[in-house]
Amino acid sequence: MTKTNFPKGFLWGASTASHQVEGGTETDWDRWERAHASKSYRTTKLLLGRLKNWPEIRDQAQIPETYIAGRGVDHYNRYAEDFKIVTQLHMNTFRFSIEWARIEPRAGEWDMAEIEHYRTYLTTLRAQGTEAFVSLWHFTSPTWFMDRGGFAKQANVALFTRYVEKIAEELGDLLTFVNPMNEPNTYVLMSYLAGLWPPQRHNLFTAVRVYKNLIAAHAAAYRVLKSHTPHIQVGTVTALNVDKLASRSVAARFTQWVWQRVAKYWFLDNVRATSDFVGVNFYMTNYYPWYGGVSTPKQPKNDLGWYMEPGAIDKLLVEVYDRYKQPVYITENGVADNHDQYRQWWIEQTIIAMRGALDQGVDLRGYLHWSLLDNFEWAFGWLAEFGLVHVDRATMQRTIRPSAQWFGDEIARLRAEETSAKSQK
Repeated sequence: MTKTNFPKGFLWGASTASHQVEGGTETDWDRWERAHASKSYRTTKLLLGRLKNWPEIRDQAQIPETYIAGRGVDHYNRYAEDFKIVTQLHMNTFRFSIEWARIEPRAGEWDMAEIEHYRTYLTTLRAQGTEAFVSLWHFTSPTWFMDRGGFAKQANVALFTRYVEKIAEELGDLLTFVNPMNEPNTYVLMSYLAGLWPPQRHNLFTAVRVYKNLIAAHAAAYRVLKSHTPHIQVGTVTALNVDKLASRSVAARFTQWVWQRVAKYWFLDNVRATSDFVGVNFYMTNYYPWYGGVSTPKQPKNDLGWYMEPGAIDKLLVEVYDRYKQPVYITENGVADNHDQYRQWWIEQTIIAMRGALDQGVDLRGYLHWSLLDNFEWAFGWLAEFGLVHVDRATMQRTIRPSAQWFGDEIARLRAEETSAKSQK
């Protein structure tokens, strides 16, 4: 480990998303879950059936309720309890999403009670000295918006912008860090190319159109937020894998070039003028073999079969900073690990890699682990546990995992190191 200290004011925290921990709304995902829960087992078996942990999760995977978010882990009502855990773990920031369907349940109708809920939520965070990192759209949309075509229609960008403007008017005074949308590249891939997420399309031309409209939506949101509250830092948050060539073949290099150009950096390249920072969501490393395509080593893999190479993030951070020369925040980074076997190792390797990136001049300003709580993992439902905190969904009891306790102690040590360095100056 290098001697580089983390910079003054470095943000240490964890992330969540409304649908995954709150549930209880009427979004396109809620509607899709109810319609497809009984069919989800087949897809799950196809994707996870060869993993070593499959016998352990097979029975749960066959239950339709596994694929319905319901009320999540009741974070909507228990947020104050969860915020106390944030401070208990010595974190100074927390990332969450505001649910559009709560704010505007019907087109043009604002639910002021829900706006007041988020005002209280933000005020509670601020009162305990925790910085809020806010997403305005995290994959889920109001059903009325999707009934009108969602982001596949250019005219609907104005509807999203209207929602952002309402947030700016009502809550802008409490906002510091905002990302208008989470992982637009993942959304396009999973919803409009792979067809695994709603609305389950398999159309390249529609996917490109959605991508362009998401770019326009981000730019419009940036302008609205800045015009209302200029001090707000508005940035991007995208899924960024580490890319490594397993061969120098033409096929391998071409596959890597296409992936980086389209899936990885197209969105960021097109919104760099309307972004104050880059948010990096990192979970896996892609290897490109001689025959093209993507391949990864067989071990070690997490509970969703994703190859684990946490230390590789230093390469990604350097690559992103060299490309955009903007402050970088790790806004999601974690591991599906139901038995808490790998999480401490994952975080420790990540901290070492972050120090390495700082050594190389990266303007890295924060790390937010995914996730604070066990949550609903989209099409995999309740099968994977990413939480620093385990949640018993029968009782909603929270239990801090050993890895999280270690992480909290490490944060305290690193923040003390930062304070000591400051005093020596």
